[in-house]
Amino acid sequence: MIAMFQIGDCVVFARDGARGIVLEMNDHSCHVLWEDRFVSWEKKELLTVDVELTKRQTIRVSSEHVSSDVNHPL
Repeated sequence: MIAMFQIGDCVVFARDGARGIVLEMNDHSCHVLWEDRFVSWEKKELLTVDVELTKRQTIRVSSEHVSSDVNHPL
C-alpha cells in the first residue's frame, strides 16, 4: 500500500536516504524539493513520510504584522 502524501510532508527517498519536502502530487508521483535544493518528480513508492520531521515543521503568522516567521527543519 502506498502512503498518503500531503503538500508540505517531509519525505525520505528509499534509494539514498535523501530528505525533501513535497511540493505537489499527481496520481503516481510527488514533486519534491530536496535538501540540496534540487527538485524532481519521484514515484510515491520510493518515498516514505518522515512523520516526526513533518510534525516539527512550524509556520507562524502574526496577526499583528503583515510579515510572517517561517521556519523549516531542512
